[in-house]
Amino acid sequence: MRVLVTGSADGLGRLAAATLLDAGHDVVVHVRSEGRLDAVRHLLDAGAREVVGDLADPDQTRSVAEQVDEMGRMDAVIHNAGVNAGPAILPVNVVAPYLLTATMQRPDRLVYLSSGMHRGGHPDLARVDWTLRGRGSYSDSKLFVTALALAVARLWPGVFSNAVDPGWVPTRMGGAGAPDDLRLGHLTQEWLATSDDPEALTSGGYWRHQRRTEPHPSARDPRFQTELLASLARFTGVELAAGSAPR
Repeated sequence: MRVLVTGSADGLGRLAAATLLDAGHDVVVHVRSEGRLDAVRHLLDAGAREVVGDLADPDQTRSVAEQVDEMGRMDAVIHNAGVNAGPAILPVNVVAPYLLTATMQRPDRLVYLSSGMHRGGHPDLARVDWTLRGRGSYSDSKLFVTALALAVARLWPGVFSNAVDPGWVPTRMGGAGAPDDLRLGHLTQEWLATSDDPEALTSGGYWRHQRRTEPHPSARDPRFQTELLASLARFTGVELAAGSAPR
């Protein structure tokens, strides 16, 4: 299978990309800038291909989508890239996966990285600023991206779209003292992206360690999902088209 993994330079993204390559998949890795290519050099040497662009910048995100489409349609996309602090929280964690989803050729499977912290998010879009001037919280961003994943599942019946809580794992973002199993932190997204297990061939799930759990109620609320998609469409100028696509 052909799989794009965003945010592949370190952490769970790099581990997922390496595991998928070892399993024989055609992997496309993503890094923020040319200067980050050394971080994925071992993956490129093993056969991965790369796309480059800063997902905090909508124009560069569009460029990433174009670079990917030039390689052909992906079978799966793992929206792994994320930040947990600073002004790029909403642009990287929410706007970028929305733009990539709305502009790339539609894959068969979409996996969005959430967090258990999404349950502390606020389903209030009235004062959201999607730009780098905004001051969104990490919890809000993960609630929004979870709602995005479940909205896509509802609007695109021909695509398997799911959100994953990887747990609190010892990556650069999670910190060395994080208590969860690092391998389990990237197993579920790989499984959802490539497995023929009947449980993996489902949509609209919020997963933790290959088990469905219930997300914040707002993530499943069609009204909130519609408001979120409308806000993102106004900001980006790109609407997420509804309707099934052929497999």
